[in-house]
Amino acid sequence: MNSVIVTGEKESFLIKVLVKKVREAGLGCEFVNWNVNDLHKKLPGAGAVVMYMDEGERPGDDVLQFLKDRLHDDGRHLVPIGAQNDIQYVCDKVAGHLVFRTFTRPVDNGELVNALTELFSKAASGGFKKSVLVVDDDPGFLGLVREWLKDKYTVTGVTSGMQAIKWLGKNSADLILLDYEMPVTTGPQVFEMLRSDEDTKSIPVMFLTGKSDRESVMAVLALKPDGYFLKSIEKRELLERLEEFFILRSAHV
Repeated sequence: MNSVIVTGEKESFLIKVLVKKVREAGLGCEFVNWNVNDLHKKLPGAGAVVMYMDEGERPGDDVLQFLKDRLHDDGRHLVPIGAQNDIQYVCDKVAGHLVFRTFTRPVDNGELVNALTELFSKAASGGFKKSVLVVDDDPGFLGLVREWLKDKYTVTGVTSGMQAIKWLGKNSADLILLDYEMPVTTGPQVFEMLRSDEDTKSIPVMFLTGKSDRESVMAVLALKPDGYFLKSIEKRELLERLEEFFILRSAHV
């Protein structure tokens, strides 16, 4: 989906030049007026949206809300161009993680094309996917969760707490799903090690547990993790709750 929408209030001469330069770089590109109806028709075929704001021009809140919702749902990114105050206005309205790069006018079209090429290259290699580390001593359950998550996330699975600590010594994760009941080094022990280490203390951790009785759940919550899941959870609910978690987290970053 190496195609770009350039959206603005009107198709000015500068926008026509920009569209031409993007096409010459081998990327699909077309201009779309920034109204919800036109964007709704054209967005499914585009991997990125370049928003060009000329002097005194800003899209309406309805357009920004539409882009915020659709860009997130479809894994696309926004590249705003304009005066610094207009760019900041857009970034405040649209979640920051959806904005790939920003450019102040006058824009260097060559630099913009390079940014778009980088965006598509990163997307193709899975560079925009969140990284999830799953720690569980049951290889069957570990494989199941990995299979459920692999299309949306970059997933790594390990079968012990010490393997997790070792992996995190060389890698990073956006979230750790940690089995509460593990032999040798238990989930709470691993959790304590993670929180006491400067490099891992800020990584969110959600416990996985097979026990749903009140006493067991309260024991899990007493450790103050970022959440927990019962192992009986269905695929759809797990994906929905993880998506909700990352949306809420990005809003507070």
